[in-house]
Amino acid sequence: MPSNDARNLLHTAVPTAAVGAIVVAVSAGVAGGKGAVGAAVGTVLAILFMGIGLYVLQWTAKTLPHLFQAMGLMLYVAQLLLLLIFVGLFQDTDAFNPKAFAVALVVSTVVWMAAQARAHMKAKIFYIDPDSSKTEKSEKSGSTS
Repeated sequence: MPSNDARNLLHTAVPTAAVGAIVVAVSAGVAGGKGAVGAAVGTVLAILFMGIGLYVLQWTAKTLPHLFQAMGLMLYVAQLLLLLIFVGLFQDTDAFNPKAFAVALVVSTVVWMAAQARAHMKAKIFYIDPDSSKTEKSEKSGSTS
């Protein structure tokens, strides 16, 4: 993974995990041990889904740049639908508190997206190739007479 990609992942996953830890602590206080487990599962699931999505999006940008925008839109819609499906599947579970799970999932997803937007805005990404002027021979313009 190139350093810029790893830096983006670091700047998105760390704030999400920190907010997830806060949600786990609040859920433990409000709903007990099952609330903490539900919030932890929701946070981990959101980080996992969003991390995989970031990897797929970066792979698409490198290999199929003409499909980048369409893939980004499709990927975010698919992620949100999958997360909604998980909330629906676990709404009646007894293994953990489903409300804490849903809250942690939503909060972690929103924090991930905000952190990803901030990381992208702060990244110093060249929009031109600075080495291209060195490799091409300069050509004279105009007439030679």
